Amino acid sequence: MLNRRRFLGATSLAATGAALALPGCASPSESAKADDLPASIAALQNQAHRATPISNEERLARIERAAKHMGDNGIDAVMLTGGTSMTYFTNIRWGGGERLFTVILPRAGKPFVVCPAFEEERAAEQLALGPLGGDTPIRTWHEHENPWEKVAEGLRDLGFATGTVGVEETVQFRFSNGLALVAPNVTLTSANPVTAGCRMVKDAHELELMRLASEITLAAYKAAWEALEDGMTQGDFAALVSQAHRQQGVTGGAGVQVGEFSALPHGSVTPQIIREGTILLIDGGCSVEGYGSDISRTFVLGQPTQRMKDVFEIELAAQTAALQAAGPGIPAEAVDAAARKVIVDAGFGPDYEYFTHRVGHGIGMDGHEWPYLVRGNTMPLEPGMTFSDEPGIYLRGEFGVRLEDIMVITENGAELFTPQSTSLETPFA
Repeated sequence: MLNRRRFLGATSLAATGAALALPGCASPSESAKADDLPASIAALQNQAHRATPISNEERLARIERAAKHMGDNGIDAVMLTGGTSMTYFTNIRWGGGERLFTVILPRAGKPFVVCPAFEEERAAEQLALGPLGGDTPIRTWHEHENPWEKVAEGLRDLGFATGTVGVEETVQFRFSNGLALVAPNVTLTSANPVTAGCRMVKDAHELELMRLASEITLAAYKAAWEALEDGMTQGDFAALVSQAHRQQGVTGGAGVQVGEFSALPHGSVTPQIIREGTILLIDGGCSVEGYGSDISRTFVLGQPTQRMKDVFEIELAAQTAALQAAGPGIPAEAVDAAARKVIVDAGFGPDYEYFTHRVGHGIGMDGHEWPYLVRGNTMPLEPGMTFSDEPGIYLRGEFGVRLEDIMVITENGAELFTPQSTSLETPFA
């Protein structure tokens, strides 16, 4: 049987920076036997069964909304390549690479796919399972052929030979430029009014998945914190967080920064040891049916200093101020301003001196997505928008404190998916 120390050594992660939310569910083979785990992690229950996948009917409704946004913005079709927007609309999951695989969603008419000829069967399999269906046209190209000619042909057949194509923001330049070269009469523009227009506001099902992801991550953090011991490395603790996610049936993790390295918002690769009185800042999450969590907690092994406590209280007040400032119709920048004022008024200023980043980013299928809670963004908030609420205070050479929970805009204000942390000593009370 593995004891805890041997278990940690066997599964230690090199955790650096902010951990990414990782998609998918953990397989049974990835979960250690309960006897091999700290009791707090072994007690966690699998939560994957609580997640309901997004249905084809829901994705078809998304495609209809996309068509409306295209009409409102003078866009005739949208070009998607592998990534979250392709999955959002079509449920096709396609890796990157130099070969063009694209889905063209038109404002009017039937979508089509351009695909390497040797990948046709794989594409057809995913299409048949998704909202577009098995009768979706697949235009294939062989290795010596120009794939962008296939895109241009498809657009001409739809009547858009001189139309406007919105390019999803993560499409590689070589792909959009290839289309521009073979179809000079087609105007290329940003697809953000369509993709962000659909994805920024989450529906009840999306919010349910995000709330579950946040619940799982917070439970993982708490279980790992209860197993924290003097002498662990940041990799040891990160391994506990990852295992606590797997015990609940998902893949997730966290970056861990210790002591003075917690003053670096995205951390350091320097090896770090956790001792009594050490402050830790952890940041990470998981993904449930493609929708992510992103939570930060700051706590101390043992007793914090009075200075640590004082800074924590300011940080908690700043996070609360951002939450209270948010609501329908409020400019996004006002939320950042509310948190920043608390921190600067407490003596940690001016401006970005100690609170070095924006207060929040949008989140959904991507860990960071539109819109952003940052100065200069005057977009009015809408119910269903989701953001991180994560001010930070970073004292270089000493320590940093950041609290982060996911916030959803409601009809009457805003709420967090998870309870706020109340102290450095009992962060999960």
